[in-house]
Amino acid sequence: MSWYDGRHALVTGGGSGIGAAIAKVFRDKGASVTIVGRSEERLSAMAGELGVSYQVADITDRGQVAAAFAAAADHNGAIDILVNNAGAAEAVPFAKMDDDHWDQMIGVNLTGVYNCTKAVIGGMLESGGGRIVNVASTAALTGYAYVSAYCAAKHGVVGLTRALAQEFAGKGITVNAVCPGYTDTEIVGRAIDKIVAATGRSKEDALAELVKSNPQGRLVQPEEVADTVIWLCRQESMNGQAIAIAGGEVM
Repeated sequence: MSWYDGRHALVTGGGSGIGAAIAKVFRDKGASVTIVGRSEERLSAMAGELGVSYQVADITDRGQVAAAFAAAADHNGAIDILVNNAGAAEAVPFAKMDDDHWDQMIGVNLTGVYNCTKAVIGGMLESGGGRIVNVASTAALTGYAYVSAYCAAKHGVVGLTRALAQEFAGKGITVNAVCPGYTDTEIVGRAIDKIVAATGRSKEDALAELVKSNPQGRLVQPEEVADTVIWLCRQESMNGQAIAIAGGEVM
């Protein structure tokens, strides 16, 4: 039997990209899987493709999170593994940033992690164990120009990860983070489109601009992030870590 057999893994932002890759690996390992996101159309399509369950929720809305997580537990049992993957990134020069942008970046990237973690921690404490993995970013480990709100939020995710790892270490719960660099997802695709629109460069040149910070000279693949998440869940000794997945960009 796999360690994952009979366990329930919930993945936010599971309708595409990194979240979908993580959901697939959990499914392949034998876990029951619920993917969560805002778009029912996207979730329904991905859930059908993967053969997993889905719940619709905006992670910045605590009422929606509570309802979705309760429904997921009713369907697949208590949530043993939470992967906080949902997030958003948008580049804005700090001097031109409005308050709404700041609030949005903090809300989805940091407060959303808080909301979802708060929704599962009581059940994990009651059952005597659990795994929480937060998908942060290399922006959680270093600074990047023009994404100050995003960097602040992701640094906050790593801080929260480390604090909770300490707090629950004796309760059978581990809390870790993964910090991918530029990954082959829709978010990076949109970033490339913005570079093209703003500079007139080709898509190839825009991609080269993004990947030049990665010593391997390429985008990270979602499956590489998923493999690290799975490994962290299995290894009980790994706790409070923030692991960069970026080809050596951040060490």
